[in-house]
Amino acid sequence: MDIRIATIRDTDAVRAVHLDAFPEGEGAPVAKLAADLLEEKTTPETLSLVAESDGAIVGHVAFSPVFVEGIDDFNGYILAPLGVKASSQKGGVGRALIEYGMRRLSEKGVEVVFVYGDPDYYGRFGFNAEAASVYNAPYPLQYPFGWQAAVLDEPTPCDSPVTIACVESLSDPGLW
Repeated sequence: MDIRIATIRDTDAVRAVHLDAFPEGEGAPVAKLAADLLEEKTTPETLSLVAESDGAIVGHVAFSPVFVEGIDDFNGYILAPLGVKASSQKGGVGRALIEYGMRRLSEKGVEVVFVYGDPDYYGRFGFNAEAASVYNAPYPLQYPFGWQAAVLDEPTPCDSPVTIACVESLSDPGLW
């Protein structure tokens, strides 16, 4: 398996990964998000990665920047979405994508990475609710226990809880 930076030429394959990875009804909005993030120009840059096996894309993850109003030097990202084709699940593809992405972000001086997902799964990568406790998600969450963060470097201190803002592609309350 090889991991590389995704390009706009990967859009159809990335969309197909997420449509295959998620149940009917969930796959379409996640596939759209993944494709939108590939096309959206962000500053700092969104990190989209694909995993290839035997020349085919079998997994995808995106890490996009998040912002905190009033804290200009805040350097955070959010992991969303992550998808692995059903035939490649349980084979370490998701783990490899997350670990590769987290290393790249750490090398860039990113302070904290957020995720909204299964605590049992993401806890393996250092994500936990306590690290996210001073950062509110941008929208009300259907499953608040899924809001987590992993600290990569000493984060910019916050005197009180703050709300993060996401790139345009993630600024849809329906995704939360």
